Amino acid sequence: MIRWLIGLVLLGLIGFAGFLFITKPRSFAEADLAGLTGDLSHGQQVFWAGGCASCHADVKAVGEARLVLQGGRRLASPFGDFLVPNISPSDQGIAGWTALDLANAMHFGTSPEGSHYYPAFPYTSYAKATLQDIVDLKAYLDTLPASDRANEPHEVGFPFNIRLSLGGWKLLFYSDNWAVDGDMPPTAARGRYLAEALAHCGECHTPRNVLGGPDRSRWLAGAPDPSGKGTIPNVTPAKLTWSEADLVEFFTTGFTPEFDSVGGHMAYVVENLAMLPVTDRAAIAAYLKLVPAVP
Repeated sequence: MIRWLIGLVLLGLIGFAGFLFITKPRSFAEADLAGLTGDLSHGQQVFWAGGCASCHADVKAVGEARLVLQGGRRLASPFGDFLVPNISPSDQGIAGWTALDLANAMHFGTSPEGSHYYPAFPYTSYAKATLQDIVDLKAYLDTLPASDRANEPHEVGFPFNIRLSLGGWKLLFYSDNWAVDGDMPPTAARGRYLAEALAHCGECHTPRNVLGGPDRSRWLAGAPDPSGKGTIPNVTPAKLTWSEADLVEFFTTGFTPEFDSVGGHMAYVVENLAMLPVTDRAAIAAYLKLVPAVP
């Protein structure tokens, strides 16, 4: 009996060690970023496409204040509340980060200390961003105003507060493949990159399972609002029947073809998209017309 118990304990330890090995936080090597230098102008475009201000600026910020990425917003979820961190170039933010640190965070959800980030930070989308875009973004972030606002801990209960478990979540749900795969015309392919990677549209518009993993079979088909109030709409062609011109107008001004105006968190998204070249807004519209329709 004792031998059986010892054997079970040993098997458990071996299994746990194996789990830790296959789910350990991933990271790039220095050589992966060798030769890449940041372009401030393009980094600014990546900043707006990526929606950084929508989460990291103060909820009441307008104008230039949206460039102060002090964090502090509360993101509600079925697993608890996540408090958005300070990512300004200060000691409380990411002043000590390198471009490699940012690449590891955005691609793999790995912190500079080597721990897992919660997927409330949309690295499952940013994983498809190019390293050049990330290096450009880091160069731009370094020029923004610093804030000394201290970060607050997430309010997530057991067992979701166990960071090691996030390695298992990534094993199940992390993917850097396109949700809408296959060849596309160049304009729509650019739209796919913007919508699936930088703008991370699927993070809100795609339903999730009980573990918070995205249901890619219903890509952009709408989902319950994490706050528990209302739903996020289906933006596949099954429901979103606007023309490409209508979509571009919406992404530019926030006005729908029915002369209604955008509200909620989507208002921040429109503010971001309006900062991009009109060709990028047209590219996202072209991509949305090619997304598989999901009733």
